[in-house]
Parts: sequence; C-alpha cells; structure tokens
Amino acid sequence: MTREEILAEFKSADALLEGHFILSSGLRSPNYLQCARVLMNPHRAARLAEALAAKLPDEIRGSIEAVVSPAMGGVIIGHEMGRALGVDAMFLERPDGVFHLRRGFALEPGTKVLMVEDVVTTGLSSREAIKAIREEGGEVVAAASLVDRSGGTDLGVPFTPLIALDIPTYEPDSLPPELEAIEAIKPGSRKG
Repeated sequence: MTREEILAEFKSADALLEGHFILSSGLRSPNYLQCARVLMNPHRAARLAEALAAKLPDEIRGSIEAVVSPAMGGVIIGHEMGRALGVDAMFLERPDGVFHLRRGFALEPGTKVLMVEDVVTTGLSSREAIKAIREEGGEVVAAASLVDRSGGTDLGVPFTPLIALDIPTYEPDSLPPELEAIEAIKPGSRKG
C-alpha cells in the first residue's frame, strides 16, 4: 500500500480527526487517529494488517510464532496481524495498572513474539507491553504498528509501522494559541 492509499483508508473511515485532543500520554495534539474507526470494517482491517505484515523484514516475518498486543487499542490489529501471519494472537490487559496475559492466554518460554499496537506516540505503552511479554516468557523479535507518530522512538526491538506521520504534540502548559482556543477532548482508552 502506498502512503496515499493508507491515508485514504483513514479518511474514508472518518478516522483522521482535527481539533484539540488529549492523548493517552497526557500530551496534546491538533490531530488524532481513531484507529478503532479504521479497523471497524473487517475488510479494511484485513487489508491494513496484510500490508503491515508484508512490510516486516522477511527474516522477522518468518520467525514469528505469536502476536501479542496491548488492550484495548491493539486487540483488533493484533488479531488481524495473527491472521495475516498465520499465527495465534493474544492480548495483554492491565486490570491492576500493569500489563498481563489473562483469559487463559500463555506463552511457552522462548516463543518468538511480534508486539503490535494501533498507534505509537511516545512508545510508553509499547515498551510496557514488550516488558510484559518478556515477563510472560516470550521473546519479542519485533514490534509493529499501524501508525508511528513518535518521530522514531526506540522500542528496544526492530520496529515497523505501516505509516509514519509527523503530527506535533504539546505539553498541556505549552499549547499554541489555536489549540488553547479549542476545548480539549480525550478520545483514547486510557485514563490519565
């Protein structure tokens, strides 16, 4: 998929939003990618996951034995990546504030895992998920996401996004005047 085709998928799903958004990290942004909307159509979700799977380096793609994603945002793309790669897909939850596998999910020691997210902004959730997968016995061989808006954050493993976008983020006390003039909304899934 080309960059234009990927953006067209987001735009056709009304998933590329403009306004004043509070991100899960607490940072503010004039744009928000509502991946839940772009993934709500199963055919679109499958196309995007197949394009992301095809972007993974061959040696990584061939080694993956399981896909693990963080809930909530990563559940759908994680499932679709599992389908695209022909492996099981599981998700982490944080009922006590820390990621864990639940619902009977388990990794055999040394299982080669691809950690998949919907959007990476600061990389905090990704690094937390990678740490949890390692604690559960998995070997994280790579990370992937639909969108990287981090500017190239280091996740400690090879990282492949379907698309990288340069969208500015701001500290709440350092907003440009155009954002200060708009009421902030929090569309994400994490409190904070």
